Amino acid sequence: MNKLFKNAADRVEQKCPPIWIMRQAGRYQPSYVELKQQYTFEQMCKLPNVAAKVAMLPINEFDFDIAILFSDILWHLEGLGLPIKFDPGPKFSTHLSDDNWKEFTDVDKALEHLEFQSRAIEATRAALPDSKSLIGFVGGPWSLLNYAIGPNKTGHTFRTMYLKDVIIPLLKGSIRAQLKAGADKVMILDSGLGNISKNFFDKIYLDLLKEFEGMDNIGYYMRGPPSGSLAKVLKLDFDGVGIDSSEDLNKTLKKATGFVQGNFDEKMMLTDNTVLLRQDIISWLDEIGDTTGWVCGLGHGIIKETPHANVKLFVETVRSYYS
Repeated sequence: MNKLFKNAADRVEQKCPPIWIMRQAGRYQPSYVELKQQYTFEQMCKLPNVAAKVAMLPINEFDFDIAILFSDILWHLEGLGLPIKFDPGPKFSTHLSDDNWKEFTDVDKALEHLEFQSRAIEATRAALPDSKSLIGFVGGPWSLLNYAIGPNKTGHTFRTMYLKDVIIPLLKGSIRAQLKAGADKVMILDSGLGNISKNFFDKIYLDLLKEFEGMDNIGYYMRGPPSGSLAKVLKLDFDGVGIDSSEDLNKTLKKATGFVQGNFDEKMMLTDNTVLLRQDIISWLDEIGDTTGWVCGLGHGIIKETPHANVKLFVETVRSYYS
């Protein structure tokens, strides 16, 4: 396990934080685009040696401290029987409804379907130097439900039952499999919380998230939750949290008991003005106080239009600042 990441997870004070970024392997990389000409996205995810090769691209190019399983959160829904096609974005030919949802509840079958993720983790671990860490990920329960239900988000009486009895058991099984395969941590990526009500989040969803308590080495990232939700999530038994650029990093670091990943505004990475970008990164770093527990990254991952050189600049600027 990467020493810097272990220190952050254990909240050991250190000079320089580890760095990893959501979607650090992706279309902003010429090497990724070149590989994409040889394989479909589905093949890149489901062929373990190819998935490992993709996961290694940003490690080799930018020397990130942590590699990320190359996959997609939606394969869990495919495992439940919902057919998906990437063209180029995800498209479902069937969505859950009050009439059909019981047809898509076989968790054991879904976990069998997801075995390629474990093999991809094993292949990535074999390719990684011992000095690097590896994290896996799953989608957040609400985010997956959003995709499964589709555009019509109203009038679903099965919603809470499906989250509790199908999605969360599936995610727990998937997390266990990824950790067993060699992931150091697994992140729950709940980026689709923009349409969850405060009442549902506070009275139902927080209790559903408590289903993950007692499991080790899990982090939780959330984007777009109701106001005040982060403080409530920090009281749950996660090993760490990820935050986007809308949250206060200093306050979160002070309140957290585990690691905090984030949260430079990813939109600022789109500039062609590298002098200005370097100044923006340094200004952001100047505002951060005690970095104990911090895992440096962007708020919501790398946007595909991000100049390749800007990612290298980000990593070098952070490490130079703390050298």
